[in-house]
Amino acid sequence: MAAELDAAVTFAVVLPSLLVAHQVADHWGQSSHQAAHKGRPGWVGRWNCVKHVASYTLATGLVVGLVWTLLGLAITAVGFVAGQMVSAVTHYWADRRTTLARLAELLGLGGFYRLGTPRAGRDDNPSLGTGAYVLDQSWHWLWLFAAALVTALV
Repeated sequence: MAAELDAAVTFAVVLPSLLVAHQVADHWGQSSHQAAHKGRPGWVGRWNCVKHVASYTLATGLVVGLVWTLLGLAITAVGFVAGQMVSAVTHYWADRRTTLARLAELLGLGGFYRLGTPRAGRDDNPSLGTGAYVLDQSWHWLWLFAAALVTALV
């Protein structure tokens, strides 16, 4: 019973910690250059996405490491690394953009994914309020939930 309680407390602390780190790292910790280029084809896109995910993972790792240390959470080194890997790999996958766009199309959400994007021949203003952004963020939150579970249970 004590192990289950330790895992529950660890999960309950790690999940909001990851969500806060995500918001800061994904928006403040990412350069404009990385944001504009991480979805491009080829090595330019891959390299910019790797740089973004590296700084992002540094931030999530520091935050989880901080709460682990300060609160004496029941996290193993393997659980810590495994949780960070779940977060990093899934973040990279989504941030390459074509991958998430294809998944949205496959699930019948292509129209929602394209919501708010500039229309051809129009002077539309792109903004953070796009379907692609909402699906991107909800994808990240899903996998942060999984990363918190892995961190707490491994």
